[in-house]
Amino acid sequence: MPEGNVNAEVAEHLREHGGDHSPSKRRVETVEILEAILLAIVALVTALSGYQSARWDGESARAYATSSRLRSQSVQTQLTANQYLAFDANTFTAWLQAHYAHEPELQNALSSRFSSPFRSAFEAWLKLDPFHNPKAPAGPAAMPQYKDPMAALAKAQGAQATAAFTDGSEFRDRAEHYVRLTIILAAVLFLIALGQRFRIRGVRYAVNGIAGVLLVYCVFLTLTYPHA
Repeated sequence: MPEGNVNAEVAEHLREHGGDHSPSKRRVETVEILEAILLAIVALVTALSGYQSARWDGESARAYATSSRLRSQSVQTQLTANQYLAFDANTFTAWLQAHYAHEPELQNALSSRFSSPFRSAFEAWLKLDPFHNPKAPAGPAAMPQYKDPMAALAKAQGAQATAAFTDGSEFRDRAEHYVRLTIILAAVLFLIALGQRFRIRGVRYAVNGIAGVLLVYCVFLTLTYPHA
């Protein structure tokens, strides 16, 4: 058999049985493996992003509910404080009338009905000799000794409600950050799927490269964003 024919048969045999291991085929397989890895990372990061978004939404709703509850309690407490102050003011007015009518028994009866904070300020006000001292405050409520615990509680509850509302807004912003991250990951998934449609290696590499850069960016954001 001529040597040329033998070489041709060997070459044909190699093409039939060894062609799958050519450098071009190996590069395609490597790209496909990398694409599969990218898809796996995209799936994991997307799941984590969606989970964090749902968690922060829950935290935001909980903070808003807490703010609403505290705000309602603050209003109710302030109304109660106003009622006590109105009672003390009316009783003090009656006490003044009894004072000018020279009815000490009625004065004692009325002063015994003052609330504890108002009574402390009332006693301090009397020590200033207010009926002869023009520099004395107009009444016990204007004294520095008058400290209404109900009003202070209402103020504290209002501050807590404001803080809870601020937390709710911040948690809502964090949830939106993860939603935006999920949108970018969807773009990454689209680019990877689009790259698989191209047979031109340069275009496929470029599309996958862009997808890879965006994926790295998403992973970085996922690691740096606050986690619930």
